[in-house]
Amino acid sequence: MGSETAPRTARYRHSLPQLSSDLFLTDGGLETDLIFNHGIAIEGFAAHTLLSSETGRAAMDRYFDGFLSLAREVGAGFILHSATWKAHRHWADALGATVAELKAANEESIRFIAGLRRRFANPAKPIVLNAIIGPRGDAYSPEVVIPVREAEDYFSEQIGWLVQTEADMISGMTFSQASEAAGFLCAARRVGMPAALSFTVEADGMLATGQSLGDAVREVEAASNGYCAYYMINCAHPTHFAPALGQADWTRRIRGLRANASTKSHAELDGASELDAGDPGELAEHYRSLAARMPWINIFGGCCGTDLRHVAKIAEAIRPLR
Repeated sequence: MGSETAPRTARYRHSLPQLSSDLFLTDGGLETDLIFNHGIAIEGFAAHTLLSSETGRAAMDRYFDGFLSLAREVGAGFILHSATWKAHRHWADALGATVAELKAANEESIRFIAGLRRRFANPAKPIVLNAIIGPRGDAYSPEVVIPVREAEDYFSEQIGWLVQTEADMISGMTFSQASEAAGFLCAARRVGMPAALSFTVEADGMLATGQSLGDAVREVEAASNGYCAYYMINCAHPTHFAPALGQADWTRRIRGLRANASTKSHAELDGASELDAGDPGELAEHYRSLAARMPWINIFGGCCGTDLRHVAKIAEAIRPLR
């Protein structure tokens, strides 16, 4: 790895603790929880914009406080995600932000979660600072096919900002194109930044491009020389993706789940005016079933529609298995 670019304060960058078999939790649907459950407006669904106000920072502080406290209570490690999913050039015009402001937002987001880690420091259980990067455009309805090399060049900018911070790793979240995902990983490899990749699927278990999850993982593995630290699935309900998961070799590369609370499709959720929080206990049972079938999965959290209640139920369901 390119250690010459790694700041000394990146605690786990060269040895990610979640690659063990230990239990790790992460948070839920930050944006949907704050918007629908707490009445916090988020400009353009870009959570990094909250850090520019005391009200926004306080809301995010309260949000993460609950999840970090839960991890401490159940004796789990924690993957602490930054609010940088949309803090890249594609969204600059929509957010009225300059590239310099986006760079500063990435840096501030990592400082924010680093401060949370210091406050919740627990020598026995690690807290990993994970910088989140979203796809270029709409994850649920990609406007264009993004080739590997083009994606590599594009994501190199944001990854270049993050590699100079205290972040331990980066994760591409809600990706739905294998070529774009591979380019993201190639950009991470270029600077030696550990990276995970999380795909999202439609209600039929397929990516928005029509590709199967297994074929997508295999394509990304080949195009990126297997650089991905691990894969995840997020922003889909377990009933959408569980049938695609089994004992095939590619499924053993999956370590994490961040499911939606609702069984509705992305199109239905986009058109909904109210939050569908589903049933936390029922969602936890889906997680328990998958964890029993795939014991190598050790990172558990939620996505759209989930909150602390859901992750607490998930932790309760998973702990007896581990």
